[in-house]
Amino acid sequence: MSNMAPTFDENAFTGLLHAGTHGTFMRLPSLPTDAKALKENQITAAFLGFPWDAMCISRTGTNYGPRAIRDASDQFSFYNASYGLDLNDHYKMADCGDVHVVPGSAVRTMDRAEAMMSQILDGGAMPVTIGGDHSITIACARAFAKKYKNPGLVLVDMHFDTALELGGEELSHCCPIPRAVDAGFNPKNIAIVGTSGWMNPKSELKYIQDQGITLITLEETLEMGVKEAAAKAAAVANDGTDGFYLTYDIDSIDAAYAPGTGVPSPGGLTSREAIIMIRELSKSGIQGLDLVEVSPSWDHDGITSRLAVRLILEALAGNVMGQG
Repeated sequence: MSNMAPTFDENAFTGLLHAGTHGTFMRLPSLPTDAKALKENQITAAFLGFPWDAMCISRTGTNYGPRAIRDASDQFSFYNASYGLDLNDHYKMADCGDVHVVPGSAVRTMDRAEAMMSQILDGGAMPVTIGGDHSITIACARAFAKKYKNPGLVLVDMHFDTALELGGEELSHCCPIPRAVDAGFNPKNIAIVGTSGWMNPKSELKYIQDQGITLITLEETLEMGVKEAAAKAAAVANDGTDGFYLTYDIDSIDAAYAPGTGVPSPGGLTSREAIIMIRELSKSGIQGLDLVEVSPSWDHDGITSRLAVRLILEALAGNVMGQG
């Protein structure tokens, strides 16, 4: 028998690996979405679940995304040995629970979410929002544009998401980019990366072209390389801006790696390319992030939810790496 005293490693896995979850992302402490409480606790990154899928035009179930991603986060720690990086050394983090959605009312739900997001931003923390369908970005962008008067945005997605409306509904998950523009984002500081396939309408492409939004298709991304595409998109979002918001749709990833989503994408990014993409984008310094469209009811063995957790951690890591 060894006479060595047991050591404590906060990054090592505990019984939670097998026994369940504390109910927060990465077992973080829970705090209310209150600016004063966040300031008092010196929180620099705050997680917010947005369990909402009422604006989805395809397979539903993303309202369970935040729960599944939080559950999957018990398979991870904040330390990455390959990077020699412990996120706890660079952030003080908390989980602020979920947006209190109003079933059947997108307008009231978006108003509530915007108010909660504003509290996080006013509290000095970077919001990390876990969706939910892609309409959640509308509320996030509205709050972000009030905090940062000249913001930039990058969307990673298989789809344009530039519909002005869908059947008269302006809060559809097909509309986050026009609503971000309405909120104050300059189209010249918006880049869309990774689009491809057979579900991108001519009218949405025309909006991109008319507004002067930068479009980097999946085909162009693969031709120039993921790192270069990320750098080009980040340069657009950071050109003279005072805040960079990143919205990452899990359906940008090949359905072989991310089947648990409403519109699975054959031929999208591989999981490795997706990890490189979000890490490289974040190296330029992000002030807000959302990850959307994880639908656990369509997932197989939780692989999409686990990939979502990794992408979030990679974004936080990239943010640190970019600071030198």
